[in-house]
Amino acid sequence: MKAFFSTNDFLSLTIIRIGVGAVLLPHGFQKLLGWFGGFGWGPTIGFFSHSLHIPVFLTVLVILGESLGSVAMLMGFMTRFVATGYILIMLGAIDLVHWQNGFFMNWFGKQAGEGFEYHLLVIAMAASLLVGGGGKWSLDGVIARDLDRA
Repeated sequence: MKAFFSTNDFLSLTIIRIGVGAVLLPHGFQKLLGWFGGFGWGPTIGFFSHSLHIPVFLTVLVILGESLGSVAMLMGFMTRFVATGYILIMLGAIDLVHWQNGFFMNWFGKQAGEGFEYHLLVIAMAASLLVGGGGKWSLDGVIARDLDRA
């Protein structure tokens, strides 16, 4: 259990953790609450199941992973678990939606949709957190220190 919560006390991991959590949180709130131009819980589940053929259970995991998982990521709580979820979500997005559009994002509106470069960056950041933990000022670090004392 201690290995799950242990973290290197590096400021660089903290920066990655806060950065990736802050970027994915609005995406999660789009899907969960309909904020930031999103559709909210029901329409997102409908779109994922009808258009992308993703089972409702997996769609719920994506919504919770991007929203509640991002809140946990910002606090540095269960960093490795959330990072694993991010990696799986991004791999799914690449496979189901973005691969066909190529590598680059649609900066100039000349592609049919967005490429997958953003998703690879999220995967790289999440993989760093999976290896190193949540860094300084993470709840995981506090939990790991408490487990050391027990």
